[in-house]
Amino acid sequence: MGLVVQKYGGSSVADAEGIKRVAKRIVEAKKNGNQVVVVVSAMGDTTDELIDLAEQVSPIPAGRELDMLLTAGERISMALLAMAIKNLGHEAQSFTGSQAGVITDSVHNKARIIDVTPGRIRTALDEGNICIVAGFQGVSQDKKDITTLGRGGSDTTAVALAAALDAEVCEIYTDVDGVFTADPRVVKKARKIDWISFEDMLELASSGSKVLLHRCVEYARRYNIPIHVRSSFSGLQGTWVSSEPVVRKTQQQGETKVEQAIISGVAHDTSEAKITVVGVPDKPGEAASIFRAIADAEINIDMVVQNVSAASTGLTDISFTLPKSEGRKAIDALEKAKTAIGFDSLRYDDQIGKISLVGAGMKTNPGVTADFFTALSDAGVNIELISTSEIRISVVTRKDDVPEAVRAVHTAFGLDSESDEAVVYGGTGR
Repeated sequence: MGLVVQKYGGSSVADAEGIKRVAKRIVEAKKNGNQVVVVVSAMGDTTDELIDLAEQVSPIPAGRELDMLLTAGERISMALLAMAIKNLGHEAQSFTGSQAGVITDSVHNKARIIDVTPGRIRTALDEGNICIVAGFQGVSQDKKDITTLGRGGSDTTAVALAAALDAEVCEIYTDVDGVFTADPRVVKKARKIDWISFEDMLELASSGSKVLLHRCVEYARRYNIPIHVRSSFSGLQGTWVSSEPVVRKTQQQGETKVEQAIISGVAHDTSEAKITVVGVPDKPGEAASIFRAIADAEINIDMVVQNVSAASTGLTDISFTLPKSEGRKAIDALEKAKTAIGFDSLRYDDQIGKISLVGAGMKTNPGVTADFFTALSDAGVNIELISTSEIRISVVTRKDDVPEAVRAVHTAFGLDSESDEAVVYGGTGR
């Protein structure tokens, strides 16, 4: 008997009919001889609605109490799903994150998993139950407070449980048929990827692809847990994310390995802002002081560019990107350190977007960079920042130019599908 961990997103359990449809799929997996553990998100936009409600009561809700509030959404989903499964004649038990043994650090609203001790889950499985676990949440190791894992936390919960239970696969059910070469909401001719490596998926996730979050993929790579991304609205084969290419069976050729493409996909992100530190003395230690102030404020940054200093003044400008939600905090941190650093002023811009081209094949294929910039030029897109790795090229441009830029690059690299358009089954994208 194999053990399968399944995760269902908010759009999959958005209403009673959705919950009953998901329950039937879970029971089917059980009937196929598997032990089944299910991680579930809050229904539809419940989490966003709870955040809105909290902000109406308090402009800056206390982190501990906000976590206590937000975890209610997943508890509602898990209980209703367990009821639906029992109505189909199968035994199911629901567990909160803390009951499932998800132990985290003490950082509220974006806690990280330290350990998973799924003793109660194993016992319930041995008794023949289907286990339903509330995603996105855990309990802090020191204070035993309820914590939440931040956006995409349910995916991370699922992979962490799969690793702790030594599952055969972690199935992530969402509102699209798998991982696509671009966001199907932006590129209608986006093509579904059959298999993608952990490394390429990590780059796509960190560059803005929202079908899987970066922490989830990193966890899966660390413990070598294969992920199968598929839709809960259809029975189609999805996308496999793993260290080795999957073997696909065909009637004509028998078994063949799915090869990795030169370019895996185009990702975009409009949730970042850009800060430019103007008039920085061009001498050793200045950049370190700037980014130490940012690090001390517990802010993650993405792209960094330093201009060549002006010979007449000996001053330079340093620009970097970061999440919009951290913009105010970053500005405040730098203003406090202004005297010590000695810069002239700060410029803040939240009307930017990032476009990234990802693919392990670009390491050995000359001309990819030239083709990328040519496609952007032909689309009339101006570039503000550039960042590269071995398997990724990212640029920052105006936010309004992002959709056209993504479509232009997608077409330029032959990623457009010749068949049916990509289908988005549900979800508001909020």
